[in-house]
Amino acid sequence: MQTKITKIEHDKTEYIEIYCHAVTDEVRDIVAFVKSRQFQLTGTSDDRQYEIAVGDVFYIEAVDNKAFIYTKDNVYETKKKLYELEEMLIEKHFLRVSKSTLLNLMKVSAIKPALNSRFIAVLFSGEQIVITRKYVPALKAVLKGETT
Repeated sequence: MQTKITKIEHDKTEYIEIYCHAVTDEVRDIVAFVKSRQFQLTGTSDDRQYEIAVGDVFYIEAVDNKAFIYTKDNVYETKKKLYELEEMLIEKHFLRVSKSTLLNLMKVSAIKPALNSRFIAVLFSGEQIVITRKYVPALKAVLKGETT
């Protein structure tokens, strides 16, 4: 697949156009990645508020009734509840993998089996996230391309 980037004036609208023979999974992944970069979450770190691109989020975890957004280098607290974030991010390649964790599937480098019917997701950052057995069927469905 070839790529071409053209610089435009600031007063023109930016857009991406894809020319393809067929709408394949690869093309869908490219579109999903672009759309995920356009969506942002708000998080707080060191008493400062930040806008975090969804594509930069590795996972979101709820601890003691607070939700935390984990990126490659930082952790941000968000005021949103985990179930609210799940609803917002379900179409952005996020999947609930435990009672307290949402995982960005685009940041997973490998998935390996663990004890007691659980799995471990190895992230590109090197971190490992446990996928509890309750959520394994949903993960398998997503990996097979089925809807959950």
